[in-house]
Amino acid sequence: MKKESTPPYVITSISELHRLLELPKPAHPLVSVINLNDIQCHLTETMRSVIYNFYSICTKKDFKGKMKYGQSYYDFDDGIMTFFSPGQVISTTETDEISLCGIWLVVHPDFVRNYPLAKRLKEYGFFSYAVHEALHLSEKEETMVTSIMRNIEQEYYSAIDGYSQDVIIAHIDLLLSYSNRFYNRQFITRKNASNDLLIRLEALLSAYFDGNLVQEQGLPTVHSIAEQLNVSPNYLSDTLRSLTGQNAQQHIHGKLIEKAKEILTTTSLSVGEIAYRLGFEYPQSFNKLFKSKTSVSPLEFRQSFN
Repeated sequence: MKKESTPPYVITSISELHRLLELPKPAHPLVSVINLNDIQCHLTETMRSVIYNFYSICTKKDFKGKMKYGQSYYDFDDGIMTFFSPGQVISTTETDEISLCGIWLVVHPDFVRNYPLAKRLKEYGFFSYAVHEALHLSEKEETMVTSIMRNIEQEYYSAIDGYSQDVIIAHIDLLLSYSNRFYNRQFITRKNASNDLLIRLEALLSAYFDGNLVQEQGLPTVHSIAEQLNVSPNYLSDTLRSLTGQNAQQHIHGKLIEKAKEILTTTSLSVGEIAYRLGFEYPQSFNKLFKSKTSVSPLEFRQSFN
C-alpha cells in the first residue's frame, strides 16, 4: 500500500513562526528579521513541508541539508539568497547535523498592503523562481543585503513612531531593487548557462511543432515548457528576456508563426486545416494571432508569395 504523504503545514503568522522555531516573540507582529544561527530546534516530521502566509527573503550559508521546490532539489552553499511569496510549498530535508547561518526577513502582506510596494512585490518574478534558481551573491553583494536587513531590524526595535513603517517599507523596497539588479547581473555572468537554456527551448519547440505533439496535446503553455526544461515559468521568461528581449510566451508564439508561414508557403492546406494542425480549436483564434504578429492575415501572407 502506498504511504500517504503528509500535507504541508501552514504557518499563518510571524508570531507562530517564532513560536515554532522556539524564538522570543517578534518585536513587530508583521515583520521580523531572524538570525538563522539562533535557531536551535529541529523540524518535526509534520513540518518537513510548509506553507508560509507571508513573504520570505533569506540569505543562507553552510546549510547542511537540501531544500525542495516542486520536483527540484538544491544543495546550498555560501552566498545563496531565496525569495518566496505567500502560499508556496517549501520542503526541507536535513542531514544528521543541521547547521544554519544567515539572515531571514519575513514580511506579512498586511504590512505593505496600503503601499505601492504591495503591487511591486507581486511583479518581482524571482518570488516565483524555483529553489535551484536562487540568487548567488558575491561577498560585496551579501554585505549590502545584510546591511539593509540589519537596518530593518534596528528600526523595528527602536521606539515606534509615525515614520517607522514608512522607513521599514523604504528599506524593503531598496532591498528588492538591489536583488533585482543582482539577478540581472547573474543572468549576464551565467550567459553560457542561459544560452544553453535558450538552445534547449528552441529544440523543444521545434520538436513540438515539427511533430504531431501540437495536434495531440494542443498549443504548448509556458508552464508545460518550463516544466520540461526543469525551471520555473518566471525564471524561464526572465532569462529569455535578458538574452533576446522576448519572454517565453513570445518565443512560443514566434515559433508557431514561423511554422505557420512554412505551411502556408509550402502546402495547399486551408487556413482552417493549418489552424487545426497548429493546435487551434477555432481558425478565428489562429487568424487573430497571426495578424497580430505579422500585420497581415494568413491568406494575405500566402497570396504575397503567389
